[in-house]
Amino acid sequence: MRKRLGLLMTFLGLLVLIVSGCAKPEQKCLSPEDNPQHHYLKGMEFLEQSKIVDATAKFDRALYCKHTFGPAHSGLAIVMALKAGAMTEAGYKAADVKSSLDHLKMAYKFSKTPEEQFAYRVATIRTYTELKIEQWLSESEDHYNEAMKLKVDDRKLLYYDGSEAATYFIGRAYLAGREFQKARDRFSDVLNAKVDSKWHGPADRDWKKTDKIVRALSGITVGDVGKEIAIKDSVKRGDMAALLADELKIDKLFAGRIPVRSDIDKKADFVPADILNHQFRQEILIMMKWGVRGLEPIYDATTKANLFKPEDPVTRKELALFLEDVLMKLLPDEKLATAFFGHDKSPFPDVSPTSAWYNAIMNMTTRSIMESELSGEFRPDDKVDGAEAILAIRVLRQRINIH
Repeated sequence: MRKRLGLLMTFLGLLVLIVSGCAKPEQKCLSPEDNPQHHYLKGMEFLEQSKIVDATAKFDRALYCKHTFGPAHSGLAIVMALKAGAMTEAGYKAADVKSSLDHLKMAYKFSKTPEEQFAYRVATIRTYTELKIEQWLSESEDHYNEAMKLKVDDRKLLYYDGSEAATYFIGRAYLAGREFQKARDRFSDVLNAKVDSKWHGPADRDWKKTDKIVRALSGITVGDVGKEIAIKDSVKRGDMAALLADELKIDKLFAGRIPVRSDIDKKADFVPADILNHQFRQEILIMMKWGVRGLEPIYDATTKANLFKPEDPVTRKELALFLEDVLMKLLPDEKLATAFFGHDKSPFPDVSPTSAWYNAIMNMTTRSIMESELSGEFRPDDKVDGAEAILAIRVLRQRINIH
């Protein structure tokens, strides 16, 4: 009797397991828009707007609805890579890097359709571009090649809306990796793909930026400092000192062309407190030593001290002043300092002939060292980007015959 009862209980237990195994999984997200595809798309849109917290919430919700939804892991990989890039504390940064790479592994595991696999490949390129782990650029190239082999239906791509998205983001990777020519070529490929692509606008913007960088670097041997500054949207005063010191070799150049011994042997009068630990301290002191106009210390009312303010952005009118001063120190032409005084009318609608920087701007534009806009404006108060600064230095080298 006991034996029969035991067999019966075993049978009933197996029956329960079979029934529960055949039961449908619990549906967590039931409303029409509460689905992983919708949340992933919104998450990517938030990511595009740099709304990291909102993007994270959307990707998490997508995985709550379906924990095996590969694209949501792809999105979280990018999010965690961005967080790692913004983190300064080593321990937290390492944790974010690990989380990002773990999400890439999950995205690879759960991406089944060609469209999901495409999202994974592009996400990997974007993640590696942010993290810059070992061999990141060559690995990104491999993922780009795999993405382009996929036979995707553009209509089924939830966010990327076209295979040219992979081309755009490998272009961004090349730009981050200082492979400027390759970056320009990939952005050009996107522009030639199809006019109605959502990536056409971003590619056009980045092509113009990269083209300017390529032109700026052409014919000039730019060191690591120059290449780093070339991609910046805004050049700081400390950056400018480094460019002039490294790319024009200001110290050696002035010492060779200004024969006064007292000037050659002199040093900067003092070291401003805000550059004591600055990466370009020595380059800044060289500018101070030679008294390059516009790159002198500035009195700060708050601290009641003369500071260099290396983090302040350089404007176009300030760049004109820097370069004019270098020109005047090197060329034996006393008229340069007053060449355009007394003009009644300025050729630029946004620059008055009585302004303190008018002469410098005219000296730079008439020598094609700096350019105005097609509209005729000079944009004196606009920030100088890295490519523009290097391009101006390249032309200045030619004008003063530096080899």
